[in-house]
Amino acid sequence: MRVLGGRYQLVNRIGLGGMSEVWLGHDQVLDRPVAVKIMAPAVQGTLGEAGIELIRSEARSAARLAHPNVAGVHDFGTSPMPGRLDVPYIVMELVEGQTLSQHLRDGPLDWRIGVRICAEVAAALAAAHAEQVVHRDIKPANVMLTPSGAKVLDFGIAAAIGQPEADPDGPVMGTPAYVAPERFDGLPASPASDMFGLGSLLYHCLAGRLPWTTKSHTELIHAQRYWDPEPLPYLDGLPPEVLDLCFRCLRRDPAERPTALVAALLLAEAVDARVYVPLSDLSGLEQPVPAWDEQAAVEPTYTGLPAVPDAAGGIVPVETVVPVEQPEHAGRHRADI
Repeated sequence: MRVLGGRYQLVNRIGLGGMSEVWLGHDQVLDRPVAVKIMAPAVQGTLGEAGIELIRSEARSAARLAHPNVAGVHDFGTSPMPGRLDVPYIVMELVEGQTLSQHLRDGPLDWRIGVRICAEVAAALAAAHAEQVVHRDIKPANVMLTPSGAKVLDFGIAAAIGQPEADPDGPVMGTPAYVAPERFDGLPASPASDMFGLGSLLYHCLAGRLPWTTKSHTELIHAQRYWDPEPLPYLDGLPPEVLDLCFRCLRRDPAERPTALVAALLLAEAVDARVYVPLSDLSGLEQPVPAWDEQAAVEPTYTGLPAVPDAAGGIVPVETVVPVEQPEHAGRHRADI
């Protein structure tokens, strides 16, 4: 079997996309299963160094996110190939489950399940946006449903917030049904464009179809820019605030869409779920450093205990005691404080 980086053994292919393929792998150092994403053979020779940089950029974008609803990245490397440029690869957390697109093939989900999934996707987006990363390809195929919750996959076309397109005259990156209309006007990626994708995802979960019924990608792009989404079918018990949020995410004006943080909290509350969102920015608040932290910062690091001879001539370690200033109330009983 092929081994990458002298460490990652490729077992069998488990996924295939337009530019890359994903393999079940085995980390021989840590003895654990992993997912390994490598460039598809069909494009290995066409992208050159740009392909390596593209995969490296994806690895960096995802590696910045430590979040329970984002598939974790473990490693990045390149593997030599005879007569060709090195092939880049990403080693990721192996996520067990099925994609949301596989579940949606059978029709709409129970609205409670769909709302919970989208709450977790919104929480993942909130974490990404807090790190100045825009996913740009939120869609059912990039959401894995696992026993521990939804996992957002594939940061392959992620970009920094406000980053212009490398080729302004080239095709818009993403899947048309989930791409915000302003992206077709040449505007750079933004958190609001991810929120349009989330709105389409939520609508799809609730209705079992997309917000616009069209016959081609051209018609769909036109509909997104000029038509209102079709009404959702009646769903018994669906909170009106969820319905309102869904259509606000699909607004044509990016400024009118909610943030991922707002969406995550509102959707989670609607189904009594728990999501993990980034803390508010505390940079403007004065954060005093506790005295014991200041002392820990200046104290030398001891690698072992000093030794002195004992009465019999042997060597015994002597514990080093660092005096620490005690707080005023030290030694008092709890009732005295």
